[in-house]
Amino acid sequence: MRERPILFNADMVRAVLDGRKTQTRRIMKVQPESNQFGLRRIIASAERSDTGKYHWTESNATGNHIRSAPFSCPFGAVGDRLWVKETWSVVSHAFDDDGLMIDYVPDRPAKAVHEKPFGRGYYSGHAIYAADGGFTWGDDDGCVDGRSCWKPSIHMPRWASRITLEITGVRVERLWDITEDDAKAEGCTFEALRFKPGTREAEEMGHTAVYQFGGLWQSIYGEESWQANPWVWVVEFKRVEVD
Repeated sequence: MRERPILFNADMVRAVLDGRKTQTRRIMKVQPESNQFGLRRIIASAERSDTGKYHWTESNATGNHIRSAPFSCPFGAVGDRLWVKETWSVVSHAFDDDGLMIDYVPDRPAKAVHEKPFGRGYYSGHAIYAADGGFTWGDDDGCVDGRSCWKPSIHMPRWASRITLEITGVRVERLWDITEDDAKAEGCTFEALRFKPGTREAEEMGHTAVYQFGGLWQSIYGEESWQANPWVWVVEFKRVEVD
């Protein structure tokens, strides 16, 4: 079993925590040069390091011909784990009514941390997460407003992550091959995207989870990416508790 990081935005994090999201789609870095190419998984190879990898092939009357170098799924295989990176920060203290510093007692989801490297020193306190709502820091932290102390998800260390996922399935398909059940497993519902049936927004987006997923995809990757219908990794997962 191997662990790898994966970035999720706030909506995705909330969907995972709610149990609505059990799939994620990510664009494959290696795309076929022709629609005639097919994907094959290497079951056995003289190069042992290539076993389990994939490559694009072309089939004709003389057999299958390799059309790309072997590559792996960057997110892992069944049984591997993913730890979620999300927008986060740390809180070590608060202030009482007299302006005196006191230990911060979380009133929101938080993860206690002790003597962890942070900046140029070590940190003890609590990690908090932007997906759970806004937060305002005291002026002593150097923050002008409540947003400036949030840390980008890309910079989250393993110790601050609160969500661990176990991969239960990996496959490859075209983006438009997503089914209604798959779109729901991506966390797409009217409630999740703040659309209600019968409203103008819902009419424009469509009444299916697939249409909602299309809108979500375009909001992240752009309309051009949706129209390109790229090959994507489909990673299925379940949330697991870790010590």
